[in-house]
Amino acid sequence: MSRLRSRSRNDLFGAGSRNRTGTLLLARDFESRASTSSAIPAVWKWRIINQKHFPGKFLHMKTSDFDFDLPAELIAQFPLPARGQSRLLCLDGATGNREDRRFGDLPRFLKPGDLLVFNDTRVIKARLFGVKGSGGKIELLVERVLDEHHALAHIRASHAPKAGASLLLAGAIAATVVERQGELFHLRFAGERPLLELLEQYGSLPLPPYISHAPGELDETRYQTVYAREPGAVAAPTAGLHFDPAMLATLDKMGVKTAYVTLHVGAGTFQPVRVEEIAGHHMHSEWYTVPPETVDAVRQAKAAGGRVMAVGTTSLRALESAAAGGELEAGSGETNIFIFPGYRFRVVERLLTNFHLPRSTLLMLVSAFGGMENIRSAYRHAVEQRYRFFSYGDAMLIERQQ
Repeated sequence: MSRLRSRSRNDLFGAGSRNRTGTLLLARDFESRASTSSAIPAVWKWRIINQKHFPGKFLHMKTSDFDFDLPAELIAQFPLPARGQSRLLCLDGATGNREDRRFGDLPRFLKPGDLLVFNDTRVIKARLFGVKGSGGKIELLVERVLDEHHALAHIRASHAPKAGASLLLAGAIAATVVERQGELFHLRFAGERPLLELLEQYGSLPLPPYISHAPGELDETRYQTVYAREPGAVAAPTAGLHFDPAMLATLDKMGVKTAYVTLHVGAGTFQPVRVEEIAGHHMHSEWYTVPPETVDAVRQAKAAGGRVMAVGTTSLRALESAAAGGELEAGSGETNIFIFPGYRFRVVERLLTNFHLPRSTLLMLVSAFGGMENIRSAYRHAVEQRYRFFSYGDAMLIERQQ
């Protein structure tokens, strides 16, 4: 049974990067130690979320408590022929009971008045190849688009470029290094065309590091939700990949409500936790927005006895970040909320999610939601039953333990 493990920082730009060996890897720490505050103007109110209010017994949990062995062949390298064909492992966090179903059975677990909250972020073609002014080759992964002509990016090169260095990307895009911010580089892009337009024409899709093939036409369609509309993510909110228009229409006809948040998923989502005690982990930061209509939808659903289901951990993190003050509030901002066992959920009652990486913050999040022992048992069952793991893999529906 082969096991995922961390490797050199240069191996972690993911599928499609050059000189790729095909070894299954976890991502290096992509977070910046400097501020990554976006230059995108806030629509409502900015907040910095950094929440670690947990009972003391949970603060000494070990990263090894969230490790598990995974056969490499269970890591889905390609999507199934059609959305919605995946399996669905249902877990009741209160009882520990679980049930093997198909994703097409999802409507059976919902009733009129329930609310599904989706993340409508859109994955951008964030990877570019090019050369420095000195002639040295580089690989660039845009982490955050700041405005039409500025971005924060990861750069892989034999020698890191310094402030003022010029770059030529894809043989067509001129950029200048403004400064370095920890692991990231602040870049200024020349010309009049907006950066997102340039990336769409010249960039390539940043598939996760555990997917070994270069991105193709199929990935450009299937590594994107059918409702994606706000460009800015460098990784897909993968729980949403299971939904097709037919499923959405079925839920609407049932009287199940839908609402949207935006959280632009960063490359840090793939990073392993490298400290022994999880409380010492420094969480990466991501930009999110929760609009007023979503806040209203949550309140109306709860008032009518409906249940709030987050479609994906990114939707959950956005909602819980927006409720960090005690009540759910509309707003936009940076969140580095770190959810692990002991966290008290304020908004979300059910979670639809894929299976997550060993030793990852997302595995810690679902363990907080469904209960550590329940999740351990469910993951052992998923391995035994040959469920497909990670971005192109199968799904879990989890009822909250609390």
